[in-house]
Amino acid sequence: MEVIPAIDLRRGRCVRLYQGDYSQETVFSGEPVEVARHWQSLGAERLHIVDLDGAAKGELCHGALVEEIVHAIDIPVQLGGGLRSMELVEQVLACGVGRAILGTAALRDTALIEEACRRFGERIIVSVDARGGFVATHGWLERSAVTTLELADRMAGLGVQRFIYTDIARDGTLTGPGFAAISELVEKTAVPVIVAGGISSVEHIRRLSEMGVEGAIVGRALYTGDIDLVAALDCTRPG
Repeated sequence: MEVIPAIDLRRGRCVRLYQGDYSQETVFSGEPVEVARHWQSLGAERLHIVDLDGAAKGELCHGALVEEIVHAIDIPVQLGGGLRSMELVEQVLACGVGRAILGTAALRDTALIEEACRRFGERIIVSVDARGGFVATHGWLERSAVTTLELADRMAGLGVQRFIYTDIARDGTLTGPGFAAISELVEKTAVPVIVAGGISSVEHIRRLSEMGVEGAIVGRALYTGDIDLVAALDCTRPG
């Protein structure tokens, strides 16, 4: 299983939100490029970047900064936040991003999801962001009437080959993942699942690995020191 450090960008800085609330922001660094280099130096094999301003506005707001990060490191990057058109998907993949993450677009524009998957295959990820069991959209600011399992089923039918599941109520809280919901999604979904939200210990990572989760995105716990990245990576390696 991969352990994937998260870099959330807002106003050019590396931040973390509490439960997706833009008014509850903690700034961890004003130098996101250096943060990316740091996680790579500790052994990270992939980075997860979210353009928080883009997620709220429905457009890419940190394109130049993301490109700078991509060119500063040697490991692949997956990017989400505001990618709601084919033009933006093409743009970020062309600049060196390895995987484009689509969230709101999964509900608004299924034709986009289908075309993106047809053209780019596993380079497209759909983010299943849950609040109370229902999918949240538009930077987590709006809750839909679609359940997480319904969305996953629809997206798999369109050719989506990978999901990121986030329990918004646990994101940035260090309270632990929602293991029951994750287990149900993994069992009922035929494609790999990456998990984010609430992961705050190496034991959480070990348990997710045992459940068959493909990857664990870790944010606040790395920045606060609750999780040591080297130890987390070690616990997922065979033997």
